[in-house]
Amino acid sequence: MTTFIKKIIDWSLEKENDLAKKCAIPMQEIEHQIEKVQKQKEKVQKEYDDAMQELEHVLQKLEKMKSTELLRCQNNNS
Repeated sequence: MTTFIKKIIDWSLEKENDLAKKCAIPMQEIEHQIEKVQKQKEKVQKEYDDAMQELEHVLQKLEKMKSTELLRCQNNNS
């Protein structure tokens, strides 16, 4: 599905590029689209960064749990 959507977007951008070459699209429209994409990119980057921080937090807790249990189990088996 993602490949299909990417192909549609690429096709659409090619058509817009053809129109831009013919000066059929106002520069303001292109600038507006650039701004929208930049804002969306920033939003996705923030969501990614937040998710990575949360995963790192969980991973650290699991690593600590593993270390604690490993020591406890070694001490109980001794």
